[in-house]
Amino acid sequence: MTDSWPDLPFDAWRPTCDTLHMWTQIVGKVRLALAPYLNHWWQVPLYVSPRGRAQVARFWRVLQSVDAVFKEFRGGFIGKASPVHFFWGSFDLAVTRFSGRRAPPMPDADVMTREGYSHEVSSVGWWPGDETARYPAFYAYAAPEPAGFGDAKVRPDAAHYDREAGQFRLKYDDVRSAASPRQAILDFCQSTYAAAATLADWNRAELER
Repeated sequence: MTDSWPDLPFDAWRPTCDTLHMWTQIVGKVRLALAPYLNHWWQVPLYVSPRGRAQVARFWRVLQSVDAVFKEFRGGFIGKASPVHFFWGSFDLAVTRFSGRRAPPMPDADVMTREGYSHEVSSVGWWPGDETARYPAFYAYAAPEPAGFGDAKVRPDAAHYDREAGQFRLKYDDVRSAASPRQAILDFCQSTYAAAATLADWNRAELER
């Protein structure tokens, strides 16, 4: 369990994290320039592989563990869903479910945002922390966000809604200390998705196994 869910305090590896973030952006921009286009810019993210390196290796081990649980969560959905992919810009691992309906247009947004959120989504992810939140955490949001989403009861109890960020958060350390980290993550994924899908009136009977 310790090897699969290692301690990863943001401040302890911040310089390495910042450096790694910059290198992944270089690789990501090469993909952006050269990879054939896929819908919602899915050709641009990076993906978890079997190879990694001390603090960076810890980060990679967390990504491996989260990747496996997110893929399990993705498997329960028969509607359109993204791969579990790593975004080098925001430096997070995420998976997104789609309602099948177009979202309201975003004429003032940049081209990447307009394409990324062209349809209604419920998304969940994990990232190692940054200057605004100096701790690794899971997050979940809906776009567009339905009324009442931030007040929904989600699991596990340690999860909370960050109104400034517009998303639910679950600290990684709370997951590590859970009796079953896997179950804690699945509960967070499923309960935040259920809140979004129910409040936005998704056709859940046709979208879920």
